[in-house]
Amino acid sequence: MLKYFIVVIVVTAFLYGLFLFLNMEREVALAPSDSLSSVPEAAFDAEEAEDIEEPAEVARVVSSNPGRIQGIENQKPLPNPPEVIKAIYVTSWIAGTPSRMNELIKLIKETELNAVVIDIKDYSGYVAYDIQNEDVIKYRAKEIRIPRVNALIKQLHDEGIYVIARTTVFQDPLLVKARPDLALKNKVSGGVWYDNKGLGWVDPAAKEAWDYNIAIAKDAAERGFDEINFDYIRFASDGKLSEIGYPFFQETTTLKQSVLRDFFEYLRKELNGIVISADLFGLVTVNYDDLGIGQSLEDAYKYFDAVAPMVYASHYARTFLGFENPAAHPYEVVNYSMASANQRLKNLESASKLRPWLQHFDLGAIYDAAKIKAQIQATYDAGVTDGWMLWDPSNRYLYVREALRLE
Repeated sequence: MLKYFIVVIVVTAFLYGLFLFLNMEREVALAPSDSLSSVPEAAFDAEEAEDIEEPAEVARVVSSNPGRIQGIENQKPLPNPPEVIKAIYVTSWIAGTPSRMNELIKLIKETELNAVVIDIKDYSGYVAYDIQNEDVIKYRAKEIRIPRVNALIKQLHDEGIYVIARTTVFQDPLLVKARPDLALKNKVSGGVWYDNKGLGWVDPAAKEAWDYNIAIAKDAAERGFDEINFDYIRFASDGKLSEIGYPFFQETTTLKQSVLRDFFEYLRKELNGIVISADLFGLVTVNYDDLGIGQSLEDAYKYFDAVAPMVYASHYARTFLGFENPAAHPYEVVNYSMASANQRLKNLESASKLRPWLQHFDLGAIYDAAKIKAQIQATYDAGVTDGWMLWDPSNRYLYVREALRLE
């Protein structure tokens, strides 16, 4: 009888504790997935391979005194930017962690690297610093992961490091939530359409979405970022695409490529005097159609200062170039892709640069120092000498020091 009584007490205590836990008021930050992926949807996107260390607490407050959080005034662009950009990707979480940033700055100073690409708005839709933009505040789309962004830019500039702000555009769950009138619709359910990751997209033809993202880009440039890098500038590529309804895009009379071309032209006009770059699927280098997502290498090259195809060998289909596992052959995949891009663009009248995203994460093969060096050499051998950027979603860059050590 006593044993039965003890069991009842233990079970009751456990259930009561579970009840309290589930009902506890707590705000959990939207964290990137713990997989190499955000590995790209259709598996050509560079941006998504996310494995990010997230702080326990995140500030989502609207500051009444932005100067207090930012600490110092807006910065000027780097006076003598490097001709050849050699960059690493940094998440907003890491950018807001001084100890990790100091480690990465040390890595940059000890290697060939000279630039960083920092998330200011990632796939979550949150702007990562204390932006004082009316729409961002109204949409509750601010999550202060980088508390003193101006000071961070100054620190990097003082070390001679070129600072690029990366922002995602049409995949934006927060904008979709705040402005469902701009969102892709589900023709079956009548509600918002979501991709395979459960994320919402805005209609790429929605001009209000253009202006929203341009306002964020302008603010970042005013802070002192040297360049604004645009990602997810495309139509959705995964999920039940046949169920998508577009509130603005006239799919029976207009081409997706035309919509993006108009957006690129509008970006260039509105961001006159600001250095801008575009992330594109790697396959745009070898395909002449728009891949069903509206992207064209030539269109982007015309309007952006730099174009960044995401030529990760691990994201190419089996049998590409005859390889059973393209990931094991990064030199061949990168060289073929970038040589094709270079050949297509060499006669176009544009001052734009080709600067690919290269792989620094294990997927399909171990990406050690030899594979890092092979990709970079493949780029140079293809005649592309404007630079490159390394994508490591964890921001650990374990092989960079060995691969890129200064002589």
